Amino acid sequence: MREALRGLTTRGRSFLAAGTAALLCAVVLGEKDLMRVAVLLVALPLLAALHVGRARYRLACTRSLDPYRVQAGASARVLLRLQNVSRLPTGTLLLEDRLPYALGSRPRLVLERLGAQQASSVAYTVRAELRGRYDVGPLTLRMTDPFGLCELTRSFPSTDKLTVIPQVSALQLVRLAGEYSGTGDSRARSVAVHGEDDAATREYRRGDDLRRVHWRSTARVGELMVRREEQPWESRATVLLDTRSAAHRGEGPTASFEWAVSASASIAVHLRQAGYRLRMVTDSGADLDATEATGDGLLLDHLAEVKTSQRGDVSSLVDQVRRRADGGLIIAVLGLLTPGEARLLAALRTSGTTCVALFMDTNTWLNLPAATREAAEREHATAALALLQSGWRVLRVKHGDQLPSLWPQAAKGQQGFAVRAAMAETVGMGGGR
Repeated sequence: MREALRGLTTRGRSFLAAGTAALLCAVVLGEKDLMRVAVLLVALPLLAALHVGRARYRLACTRSLDPYRVQAGASARVLLRLQNVSRLPTGTLLLEDRLPYALGSRPRLVLERLGAQQASSVAYTVRAELRGRYDVGPLTLRMTDPFGLCELTRSFPSTDKLTVIPQVSALQLVRLAGEYSGTGDSRARSVAVHGEDDAATREYRRGDDLRRVHWRSTARVGELMVRREEQPWESRATVLLDTRSAAHRGEGPTASFEWAVSASASIAVHLRQAGYRLRMVTDSGADLDATEATGDGLLLDHLAEVKTSQRGDVSSLVDQVRRRADGGLIIAVLGLLTPGEARLLAALRTSGTTCVALFMDTNTWLNLPAATREAAEREHATAALALLQSGWRVLRVKHGDQLPSLWPQAAKGQQGFAVRAAMAETVGMGGGR
């Protein structure tokens, strides 16, 4: 009750003050009619406080997000459902859901009177331009009586998470196999080995199906031998994301790093839909697998929160990939590289691997002086040439380029001697100045 009295509005306090003054005057003057008016003026705000104070502890609230994972720039719908679980009706309810700045201003909604055991729902939409994970809530509820004499505020502790993932672009289906791809399919493939079942026969183990016993080998060896399972072929791909802060330029949603994250998400979703078993690696130590159980969600949730790293370097990225190197397809989304760093990455290109680099000239995200830009372009061309000479397919990316228009170039094999010659000529001319 004390809290309800503290919630009296200016109108309610005015009624209470006027009633008190009228009551004193009625006592002094002996006016019974004035006393009746005074009692009414004092009773109204007290009854309003009692009414609102009892109703505020009998409300239940639930919140749902549809969807709970959205792309940057898309909208999500937030549905609030309030139920009056008491026997007393409420007054008008003023709702305010707390939102982070990235999701826009706080919505303020009005919910009319709720009767006993009655429920009602209100909805609003949010839109985020920046990827991340955001708390929606808690909900603040202001309740008033029909006369506006008392107003109380209640906050529900529950919050919900809205995940804003990078923008995912639809990509054209292209042939990504190199000269070492498996037969019968156009994609780079590697063998998926199940346990140790990678030969013709092995010793019998307890629990093996007796129908797998290979009697000829058993007779020859003198021990019970069983047939090994055949090795299924499956498409495998590894997506590398360069998170080094020194390799990227710009800030906010137009920064080069945001382009790289969006490109990584688009490529990952595209390859998953094409049937690849996907792995994502970053130089900051992340190593994620997209399985049938997790689907794209695990990768996209990670990309929603990934940030640039001050400690990352190319050598740690190469070591991370080599820990589970099993051939297949490697697609790297790279920022600026020195020629030495490019040679480190070039070592990932082996006989069983097809490597594609989206090599970003992140200096084009800045307005550099002509001389500085020319020097940066020469260094970028030298690093790209080092990747090309090792057998990588290099897609050079500049500010303003769109991934869907660049993606078909990933299928262009070795890209020809003309490209390498042109790159070498550019580097040579730059070095002779």
